[in-house]
Amino acid sequence: MTGPIRVLIADDDRLVRSAIGLILRPMPDIDVVAEAADGRQAVELTVRHRPDVALLDIRMPGLDGLGALREIRRLASATAVIVLTTFGEDAYVAEALGDGAAGFLLKDSAPDELPAAVRAVAAGDAFLSPAITRLVLARLPAPPTVDGAAVAALSAREREVLVLLGQGLSNAEIGTRLFVSEGTVKTHMYRVFTKLGCESRVQAALLAQRAGLLD
Repeated sequence: MTGPIRVLIADDDRLVRSAIGLILRPMPDIDVVAEAADGRQAVELTVRHRPDVALLDIRMPGLDGLGALREIRRLASATAVIVLTTFGEDAYVAEALGDGAAGFLLKDSAPDELPAAVRAVAAGDAFLSPAITRLVLARLPAPPTVDGAAVAALSAREREVLVLLGQGLSNAEIGTRLFVSEGTVKTHMYRVFTKLGCESRVQAALLAQRAGLLD
């Protein structure tokens, strides 16, 4: 990425949007390009401005955050989406995982987590607040049947990459662990996603966990 990370903020609460903007705008590598007050507006502004990252509140009038996530993935797939959640909304997180969200952030997270999340998903990595990770693993419904044939079709190196991804390592960290370039890691990641039918790192990590690869 040659310029600042372009970000859209979507939340129906003006004070929340202002608070997020106050954290992100002073960052020299982040540029807040648009703000939306509901999900439909978030989709329209994403299509218009093509931000690198969209921050979506779950509960918004009209089209909610999950609906907006699905539309953004369909109309502007290059935009990575971070879903903003509260402790009472963890049931929605599992649904958003399947729809391609790249990150999850609690609204009461420490301020430094927000720019860290934006930078991570803009770089192609996933970001989950530690508290969200615990909620997801504790509250997910019974895992669906994992396609054993698809997992078996992974090469030994692809399986290694999937396991390290499932352990929470970034592309750079995976490359260091396997003594390969970050570009090579991305190539393996693309093949893993294609073979397993995954749309995001978070989805792939959960599949690895469900397939028993992290045991």
